[in-house]
Amino acid sequence: MKDLTKGSIVGNIVAMAVPIAAGTVFQTVYLLVDLYFVAALGDGALAGVSAAGTLVFLTMALNQVLSAGAVALVSQAVGRKDRDDANQVFNQSLVIASLFAGATLAVGYAGSAAYVAAVTPDVATRIAGTTYLYGFLPGLALQFVLVAIGSALRGTGVVKPTMIVQSFSVLLNVVLAPVLIAGWGTGWPLGVAGAGLASTLSIASGLVMLGAYVVRRESYVEFLSALWRPHIPTCKRLLAVGLPTCVEFVLVFVYLAVVYRVISDFGVVIQAAFGIGSRIVQSIYLPVMVIAVAAGPIAGQNFGAGEHARVRETFSKALLLNSAVMLLVTLLLQWRPEALLAFFSTDAEVMAASASFLRVISLAFVADSVAFTCSAMFRGLGNTRPALASCAVRMAVFVPLAVWLPSQPGFRFEDVWYLSVATIWLQAAVSYLLLRVQFRRRLAKALDSSRVPDEPWRETDEAADPRDPAVYPPTGTSGRH
Repeated sequence: MKDLTKGSIVGNIVAMAVPIAAGTVFQTVYLLVDLYFVAALGDGALAGVSAAGTLVFLTMALNQVLSAGAVALVSQAVGRKDRDDANQVFNQSLVIASLFAGATLAVGYAGSAAYVAAVTPDVATRIAGTTYLYGFLPGLALQFVLVAIGSALRGTGVVKPTMIVQSFSVLLNVVLAPVLIAGWGTGWPLGVAGAGLASTLSIASGLVMLGAYVVRRESYVEFLSALWRPHIPTCKRLLAVGLPTCVEFVLVFVYLAVVYRVISDFGVVIQAAFGIGSRIVQSIYLPVMVIAVAAGPIAGQNFGAGEHARVRETFSKALLLNSAVMLLVTLLLQWRPEALLAFFSTDAEVMAASASFLRVISLAFVADSVAFTCSAMFRGLGNTRPALASCAVRMAVFVPLAVWLPSQPGFRFEDVWYLSVATIWLQAAVSYLLLRVQFRRRLAKALDSSRVPDEPWRETDEAADPRDPAVYPPTGTSGRH
């Protein structure tokens, strides 16, 4: 466990961000290598994998229940020096992860084909997307448990083991991608099915490694079978923080599905271009996500410890770092977006459409940095509903207009990108205003001397001590160590 309530805020952000960044660099390499080999299979395969990737957002949304909930509640428990509650949250997150994993496999294999068919009219694209998902679904299921473990460790301020495991699994994925997709060394190319299988095998290896670390080396949170029976109050706390973030990701899924539906009339070339552009944008967002991921548990521990000035400082420093990074990337993409595209396709039409997408969407990068940073603060405070509200405002504007625009004379697919930029700026503004409200209300409440400092759950939306008195004695020590 690392105490994030002491020392320089920027120093803590950097100390946590560097290992996270190392892991995300490997993740970026994987995304690019995977995209390269899939693109070599043709526009249909690329469009199919891209379309199927939107369904992956649904599992990512469920992962947010575990990620947001575990990081927020574990970090706050660490801040108030309550190890019992940290372990309760950790083990209950594993229970929820197991339920989500089972549901993912059942629903995924039953409905993947119908979903891909609904978002693309091209038969070859449908087959490619469905085949990819069939190989990737076991990995998506295992990822729930992996996320639960990594999130709990991050809440305690420990990120290096997760980075090492992530880097290894990504390297394994990079090695397996050409072997399974293109048949390097085996002569048995599996195509898009190989792409999904490579991801599944790498995720499984990462889960084994991270689980072994918790058993052998971790001392603050641990696997405790006595806490694996569902504990409703703790599950409610996890869901209260995680569900709004989950719904927020579902709204992002809706956004992607709407975009694919709108641009599908322009053919496979535009869908492939959007797929390339979206993957590149995901890679570009990684530095901002790294800083936000680091800032969340810092804010959480300081909020739990009552260090509210440090919570505000965490926001201002993280926002400054994120905005600076995204401004530089925006300038690069306004100048030469083609520099990031030559690796993926030689098709002039795909290249031109992807460059157009990147040049336009980069106008929203600074706004996205604001939204990401605000979201990290909402998680640290343990109240993610404002982040959901700002995303819902964006979708309420984007979806009707995106559906209406194609019926207008002179409509171009680029109009969808401009609409997206405008609504991202709207979301950023709403997020910032709501965060100011949260700071004023929640930090002021925490300073109320009439409240009992040792019962920080009474400062949140919870009405009572969520812990089970049968498990935890009043002294706050478990006696397990």
